[in-house]
Amino acid sequence: MTGPSTVAAPLRTPAAVPPPPGGLFRHRDFRLLWLGQTVSAVGSNVTAVALPLAAVAVLDATTFQVAVLTAAAWLPWLLAGLPAGAWVDRVRRRPVMIACDLVSAALFLSVPVAAVLGVLTIGQLLVVALGAGLARVFFETAGQVHLPTLLRPEQVPEGNAKLHVTQTASYLVGPGLAGLIAQLAGAVTAVLLDAVTFLVSAVCLGRIRTVEARPGRPAGPSSLAGEVADGLRFVLRDRYLRVLTVFGAASNIGLTGYQAVLVVFLVRSAGLPAGLVGLLIGLASVGGIVGAGLATVLARRFGSAHALLLAAAATGPPALLIPLAGPGLRVGWLVLGGALVSLGVAVGNVVKGSFRQTYTPHVLLGRVTVSMQLLNYGTIPLAAVLAGALGAAWGPAGAIRVMTAWLALTPLILLVGPLRRRRDLPASPA
Repeated sequence: MTGPSTVAAPLRTPAAVPPPPGGLFRHRDFRLLWLGQTVSAVGSNVTAVALPLAAVAVLDATTFQVAVLTAAAWLPWLLAGLPAGAWVDRVRRRPVMIACDLVSAALFLSVPVAAVLGVLTIGQLLVVALGAGLARVFFETAGQVHLPTLLRPEQVPEGNAKLHVTQTASYLVGPGLAGLIAQLAGAVTAVLLDAVTFLVSAVCLGRIRTVEARPGRPAGPSSLAGEVADGLRFVLRDRYLRVLTVFGAASNIGLTGYQAVLVVFLVRSAGLPAGLVGLLIGLASVGGIVGAGLATVLARRFGSAHALLLAAAATGPPALLIPLAGPGLRVGWLVLGGALVSLGVAVGNVVKGSFRQTYTPHVLLGRVTVSMQLLNYGTIPLAAVLAGALGAAWGPAGAIRVMTAWLALTPLILLVGPLRRRRDLPASPA
């Protein structure tokens, strides 16, 4: 993709060019990208449960400490998101992604090493979460810009859908695997698996053959700060990107808020064993697999703008079922509510991500991506700390009730913008 003028409306109509037999899995470079990110995503979702379990089971961490651990993983979006986007727009993206994989592998490997030596602390877990989060900022930003260089514009929605299906599947496999490993060999051992998956991802990326052109520098004098400002201005002035950014930020407050204290709630309030905790969190994510697979179908059938509104409706009100979870059969409320929420999140992410990648001029894509994610992801550490504070004051169940109530109201934000008056999102800026 070279710019918005070359983009068909892939979310409104069937692809302009018929896909090859077997779809994108016949595309060697995409297949390598998909394989590396799939393995890494499973490992990351193992760690998302294993790190809190290690903090609780090995180091006897408090509810607030566990919430701060979640916040540390997302804080880099606030600290480094904007300059990362401008920098990624200046360089080839694949080497950046490989370097991020290697840094993350080294960080997670340090956890089992420290545990064996008997020197593991909460402070080290915070440093690992913060460092891996910083690597993730650069990796995800580079990945968003790299995908359109491998695929034709009409293939981007399919590519996003396939990546999101496996990403969502990792939410099911990862936590369950984390719980199983934690039961058999301890939570720290599960973190070792994540280090290995980052190495696998680096190898897969290294085998991609597509030669990525070096990005051109802007005409005339420029600075990093000026390039950052260009991306921010594009988002703030565009009424579609602006409302999607605000909605994403608001919904992430609720999503992260209840997820930050969910492990503590299930272990300490509901009295569930570690293996079952991972399984339940995984089952609560199963709707995301269905949602990612249906996203492009829904966008073509009902229109991409309507698909986003439907996704928001599934993400919000069903969250009110989650606080009803408890011991015994009441854990079913967690699975049902979580499945509906994850379905809505998956549909929304696929449609929104494909829209951003095909709508935004490619020269600005890295900066536009992080400008949106600065607010989307920047609210996550704040939400995690807030949930931790609420959990310390009212208990994990009280924190989850507040956060899911907030999440239930967030779909109203999309009704304020232009989406309610359109069937489809536009193919290019006006």
